[in-house]
Amino acid sequence: MNKTSSKFLTGFKYVYLVAFFALLAGFFHPLITNTSFDIVFVGVLVLFVGLAGGVLLYKAATSETKRGIFLAGGFVLTVISLYYIFQLTGRV
Repeated sequence: MNKTSSKFLTGFKYVYLVAFFALLAGFFHPLITNTSFDIVFVGVLVLFVGLAGGVLLYKAATSETKRGIFLAGGFVLTVISLYYIFQLTGRV
């Protein structure tokens, strides 16, 4: 695999992830109800914070040296994502 196709695949992975998160956050709802897209952007942000927390928790499970840092960072980002979800639903 040459360098150009490798960069293309890496870029495609991130574009696919952003598109999937946008659809998961309800991209079509503002189009149907003729409202603002602000909640979609916030939803995508919440999903990315949760994803970052999950990645750090995975790194904690596979790392030998910085396990505590990855574990603490992963749980902190997961709790922040959960707080954003509760704030969006009006439960805080």
